[in-house]
Amino acid sequence: MKLLTLNESRNAGKTRKFAVLTAVMLIFGALMSVHVVKGQALENASGSQTETAASQSTSTPTPSPTPTPSVETDQKKADPVAKPQKRGSFVIAPIPITSPTFGSGLILGVGYIFQLKKGDTKSQPSTIGVAGAYTSSGTRGGAIGGRLYFAENKYQVSFAFGKGRAQYEYYGIGRIPGQPARSTELRQSGSVFFAEFLRNVGKNIFVGPRFQYRKLTASFGGQQTTGGFVIPAIDLKSTTSAIGFHVQQDRRDNSFYPTKGWLWNAKADFFAKALGSNRTYQTYGADFNGYRAIGKGQVLAYRGSMCSVSDTAPFFDLCFYGSKSDLRGYTSGQFQNRRMFAIQAEYRRELFWRVGVVGFAGVGGVERNWSDFRLDGMLPAGGAGLRFRLDKKNKINYRIDWGYGRAGHTLSMSVSEAF
Repeated sequence: MKLLTLNESRNAGKTRKFAVLTAVMLIFGALMSVHVVKGQALENASGSQTETAASQSTSTPTPSPTPTPSVETDQKKADPVAKPQKRGSFVIAPIPITSPTFGSGLILGVGYIFQLKKGDTKSQPSTIGVAGAYTSSGTRGGAIGGRLYFAENKYQVSFAFGKGRAQYEYYGIGRIPGQPARSTELRQSGSVFFAEFLRNVGKNIFVGPRFQYRKLTASFGGQQTTGGFVIPAIDLKSTTSAIGFHVQQDRRDNSFYPTKGWLWNAKADFFAKALGSNRTYQTYGADFNGYRAIGKGQVLAYRGSMCSVSDTAPFFDLCFYGSKSDLRGYTSGQFQNRRMFAIQAEYRRELFWRVGVVGFAGVGGVERNWSDFRLDGMLPAGGAGLRFRLDKKNKINYRIDWGYGRAGHTLSMSVSEAF
């Protein structure tokens, strides 16, 4: 009981620090976003002035008795018209984060959105990016990755490499809704590599293999909570390696801000000692996102997802409720187990200029087995958010969402929509 009181006092102190740091990060993020947008607006204005000057020079009639123009004059007039168009656009976004699990901090991401082949009008825009993370708990990390679409929407390739360390509160397995949280401070470090290759087999259905490899270490970051989580010896220093498959159908009209269509995914990864992994286990996941325009500047988006892992899966590969926006309102990892599902809907509305709002609600749960789910164990959530359009051409939004659930609330920020 004494340990629980100390833990609650420590969490209360952290909450006060989170509030102050969050306010600072919000202001910093807004200023940086405006700076990026202002730079893009200046570029667009410069481009429009060039086009206007070119059209005026083309439409002006030439008097008949004119002297022969010099080559230098011709070149000066031709230069604005001959200026090549930009192939893609950069998005620079600071993403403040605040979480009882990881602390408060900042993720700084730089992305480049472009068409891999200039004449390809069927493929979705490709994206490559780099990101770095820093939080008050001591978490540090960096990553580089991308998703490339090419050959008239026939292929897509994804890749990622990251390295870092994390210090966070781990809540264990099987927490009961409505009961006090009991956490243990963990430290993890390591590196990860991921690659995936998909081929369009018809009707925008993509099928292909995937591979991932991780080297991780884990230890306790402070005093171990009595009755709390204990790290299995096999996971103190671990290697995980898996091959798997991914099936996807993408019928969205835009990959960053869809207004119609749908996207569904089915994934499976098979970790095996023969591949270098020190455990043999499997993970499975599936999700469906749907989109429907219901008026000018209004979209109804809806999503369902599920997760399942085998009994031999390590603690860091369980189904984490609250991750991947399933559901906003819950800190990722406070509720986790071997089975999970979540359903949600979101109303999106564009207001004026680059500003928009959303409202969302959903329900889900986590259990050890599918037969264990009960109504009194469900985890509902709801909330609202603001949107600021960073890139008008690709419809990329900076989002800030406030979510509320049975165990508290969350504030999440990111680039692009939650789903």
